[in-house]
Amino acid sequence: MPNPIAIVIADDHAVLRESLAALLQSQADFEVVGAAANGEEALQLVQQHHPDVLVLDLFMPGSDGFEVLRTLDHAGSRVASIVLTGSDSHDDYVRVVRLGARGLVLKGDAPQKLLAAIRMVAEGELAFSNEVAESVLNVMAADTHSGLTSMGRLSERERQISYLVARGMKNRDIASDLKISENTVKRHLQSIFSKTGSRDRLDLALLTLGEINKAA
Repeated sequence: MPNPIAIVIADDHAVLRESLAALLQSQADFEVVGAAANGEEALQLVQQHHPDVLVLDLFMPGSDGFEVLRTLDHAGSRVASIVLTGSDSHDDYVRVVRLGARGLVLKGDAPQKLLAAIRMVAEGELAFSNEVAESVLNVMAADTHSGLTSMGRLSERERQISYLVARGMKNRDIASDLKISENTVKRHLQSIFSKTGSRDRLDLALLTLGEINKAA
């Protein structure tokens, strides 16, 4: 059996925090290694346990979710953060993506959406709804100026894969669409990341959308 996905939870509401921990711990492939009531505790637990995934509430006393994301980004942390929020603010969504969140789930969503999001970001993928991804990434891509230069080094197949990543497609769906194996997609992505200097799928999506916007 592979190692379970190590998770830290951060939410200032005790009932929600404990209920969420129980839900996640019920999954055979999850292990909750810490639960924080505020941002400072979340950062301490991430530093202590080095989890794969951080499930983070935005609005907490003291250091809020935005500050946690900012601190982790500046520290170069590899933890994949999922924002779990009740906010319906588009500006909040843009901010969390800019600060490095790899997923966003609304507190009104079905629990299965959070479980799926955790598994996705643990695999290096993004976990945003189609509506959030399209609107937020297009806003951010408008500020991206290096897309044409770095994308110019890609082969035609690599460019195809980059465009599909920008559309929010997962590796298995890209493989099916292009009629290649999922392992081949992963090898292409490694080459794409190296050639473009992208840290992950989010960086690649921004570069690709930046190129599309400039070409339009």
